[in-house]
Amino acid sequence: MPEFCDVALPVPLDTVFTYRIAGGSPASTPVRGARVLVPFRSLRLAGVVTALHDRAPKVAAKNILEVLDSEPALDDGLMKLGEWISQYYLAPLGEVFRTMLPLAAEVRRTRAYRITAIGQEALHSSAHGGSSLRSRRTPAEQMTEYAVLDYLNGQAAAREASVRAATKVSRRLLEGMVRKKWITREETAAARDVRPQRRIALLLEVAGKLNANQKTLIDTLAASGGRLPVEMLSGLELPKSTLAGLVRRRLVEIVEEAAPFSLSGMALRPEDFSLSAEQRAVLAHIEAAVASRKFSVSLVHGVTGSGKTAVYLAALQTVLDAGRSAILLVPEIGLTPAAAARLQATFGEQAAILHSGLTAGERAGQWHRIRKGEARIVVGTRSAVFAPVAKLALIVVDEEQDPSYKQEETPRYHGRDVAILRAQQAGAAVVLGSATPALESFYNAQRGKYALLELRERVEQRPLPEVEVVDMRAEFRETGEDQLFSRKLVAEIRERLERGEQAMILLNRRGYSAVVLCRACGETVECQNCAIALTHHKGRNRLLCHYCGYQQAVPEACPKCASEYVQFLGTGSEKLEERIHEAFPRARVGRLDRDTVRGRGDFERVLNALDAGELDLLVGTQMIAKGHDIHGVTLVGVVGADFALGFPDFRAAERTFQLLTQVAGRAGRGAMPGRVVLQTYHPEHYAIQFAARHDYAGFYEKELRYRKWMHYPPFTAVANLLIRSEKLEEALGYAGTIGRWFEKRKAPGLRVLGPSAAPLTRLKRDFRYHFVLKSESRERLNSTLRALQQRLTEQKIPPRNVVVDVDALSLL
Repeated sequence: MPEFCDVALPVPLDTVFTYRIAGGSPASTPVRGARVLVPFRSLRLAGVVTALHDRAPKVAAKNILEVLDSEPALDDGLMKLGEWISQYYLAPLGEVFRTMLPLAAEVRRTRAYRITAIGQEALHSSAHGGSSLRSRRTPAEQMTEYAVLDYLNGQAAAREASVRAATKVSRRLLEGMVRKKWITREETAAARDVRPQRRIALLLEVAGKLNANQKTLIDTLAASGGRLPVEMLSGLELPKSTLAGLVRRRLVEIVEEAAPFSLSGMALRPEDFSLSAEQRAVLAHIEAAVASRKFSVSLVHGVTGSGKTAVYLAALQTVLDAGRSAILLVPEIGLTPAAAARLQATFGEQAAILHSGLTAGERAGQWHRIRKGEARIVVGTRSAVFAPVAKLALIVVDEEQDPSYKQEETPRYHGRDVAILRAQQAGAAVVLGSATPALESFYNAQRGKYALLELRERVEQRPLPEVEVVDMRAEFRETGEDQLFSRKLVAEIRERLERGEQAMILLNRRGYSAVVLCRACGETVECQNCAIALTHHKGRNRLLCHYCGYQQAVPEACPKCASEYVQFLGTGSEKLEERIHEAFPRARVGRLDRDTVRGRGDFERVLNALDAGELDLLVGTQMIAKGHDIHGVTLVGVVGADFALGFPDFRAAERTFQLLTQVAGRAGRGAMPGRVVLQTYHPEHYAIQFAARHDYAGFYEKELRYRKWMHYPPFTAVANLLIRSEKLEEALGYAGTIGRWFEKRKAPGLRVLGPSAAPLTRLKRDFRYHFVLKSESRERLNSTLRALQQRLTEQKIPPRNVVVDVDALSLL
């Protein structure tokens, strides 16, 4: 029996830690892929066992505290997948495994703080008029820091919830106090008893006589799908003897199982799988790929409204009929309810859902259903690619070009690329689908690396919507006014309302006004933590930062010169909704953006209202642009979607083209033809021109030439190396150290741009500089970055201050 095991812990250290296996009994011996609780410094953490062995470490090994799993939480295939992610994206293995396992509900975590001797000195000095608390912090933050130290002084460790409730301190401020060593943080973890729910299960079709109470319970069970929590008895006002009598007659039984979870509140039409000839040809190719039980990748390039989802569902049914499993990835939580509802309507209890919008308990419940084989069809966002399905046959990545498949924190993996690798390991088929594929995906299809499957026509041969481009520069010259809506768009909306049809209006910017500006001195009101102008949100009467969450009251005078001439410039979706109400006061208007979709059900409620004809107009950000199949929408107005063309990012044109094409595709999906009015200040830009013609091939050829000239993907692999620190001189010093290392190394075939200030020069209090690395060889790029990581460790540059983003989608 092994004496030691290696454990990957969720800490920012690229290593595993060796622990002694205590007890010596089989029950206390973990297996590879199982979770264990272990001591780590002053903490207790849950980690994943990576190996068992008898090699004693050079230092005394601590004992495992508790084995959480008797079987692997991650099977061998998922362990290898996690190890690949760690290597390729240069992420600590423990943090990768934490991302792969949505089981936080099964581990109870407690965080507490304790004042240190340095903190007591700072508190004493400040209380006597000293300067220990003086720093870059604002006076209000210094007062909060004093309150925290005062609260912790003279007592043992206090739980974080108590500290925050007593002092109103933010987690960010507590982190800063830990870094200054005024307080210490202590974390503990312990297994949590997740108790199943006791439920009444209907066993047989009832025959024979029932009394009134028994009939009430049986009828309620039948109406609820044959399952009810035992606690429901009190709500039905039935005595316990009613249940006992039915149990004795073996008509029902008491079972213990996870609480049920409704996949979605979306109301959708049932799937009938009546496919066109084009759809059947694509489906036949996918079915053949699945039946071969060999790894393959197919790219389904279908125009908007061509019925790609129906093909996916038919393919999933084929997989299910063969007794195998499949995963459907969708890019955003907002799209998940619609996809989940269609899966549940089609596959019933065989469908499960995984995404970050669920509670920890719900995610754990869904994960266990999948692992037990109770659900063999999984739908979810990027993390669903790690679902513990058995007999994996197919992974579908819908809207494969969407940037939300790329995680923005460690591990910075791309869900689409991880899906391809997982399918390769499992011998499964991958289907990538989009009306506007990523250039890299279409390039791979053109080279024969992927199979290209095309759907060139909409279902039932419905026409693509006509697109009219309105030059807002000419509109201003002709009217002499700077209007939000062109005359053409107003006329088209009025015509739709008179005919009882529906319209969507896109403005891809949240809030009411984008900038608050002093007309006297030119000062812009910016975030205290970021080099970003604050956005005015009229409904909340606050100025908000959309990056860090900072907010403040709307100023009555300029904070710099005290002038009363403060002006609100720019337009967001909140102002758009207000202007629509003013222009069309009798119209029923809804709005979809991150300000209106705050709780569970908000997204579904708005879309259900639109689908049911309870709304005439829907305005919003890119949330309205993708995946919605509302047959009553015959007009799409694009008020502002070309802002991104000015971003210092090589993907700006591609993203603009994709957004315009996707939102245009919402029009004319029913019996009536659609129309799009596209307002722009850049009508000559090729992204606008090709989107107006629904010409993906033309855009692809034009953009591909630019990428080749500039050595960008798909011709090279790109990594963004971000250096950040709250201290400007520290960020500059780290950037200089790394820059000199690159100059000395001079790796062949590697282009290094920088260091330079990042486009967002300050974000969440950090000053930011970056390098952009390009190489035609991914292996060479990876080996250089690994060597750099080793150099950073030698130079004692903290991992937090250097972010490595492999295959970066954004350089901001």
